[in-house]
Amino acid sequence: MEKDLLKLIGRNIKAERVRKGYSQEQMAELAETTRRTVSLVESGLQHPKFLLVVRFSHVLDVDINKFLA
Repeated sequence: MEKDLLKLIGRNIKAERVRKGYSQEQMAELAETTRRTVSLVESGLQHPKFLLVVRFSHVLDVDINKFLA
């Protein structure tokens, strides 16, 4: 179940990033993280810290709940 939730969050973050037209590199720079971290989170392979998910929601200008839907 936890793995499924991580994949869901990652997929939703990626979908919003792509919709906004950001590369992983641009997203990383704006969220003050690395491209590798963005990639690992989007693929569901890394447990993101809550504050990183908050930063992603700010960068993408979406409600954080959208990542869980």
